[in-house]
Amino acid sequence: MTLSGSTITHVSVPQYPNSNGQDIEIANYALPILIQETMDQQSANIDMVSGATYTSAGYIQSLQSALDQAGM
Repeated sequence: MTLSGSTITHVSVPQYPNSNGQDIEIANYALPILIQETMDQQSANIDMVSGATYTSAGYIQSLQSALDQAGM
């Protein structure tokens, strides 16, 4: 996550579930949606992606941890 002041300007996901083809397919579908929601909401208060509960929960937890570490 990159911040400019208190604005989230960029989000990357260096690790995600990728142990099999289905995990990769779900991540490729869900992560762009989750990242866009993060940019739109500017917080971890975003909706989970239907069909990607595990990926969504992990993303939101990691995002909240990063925001906490940044003091936001």
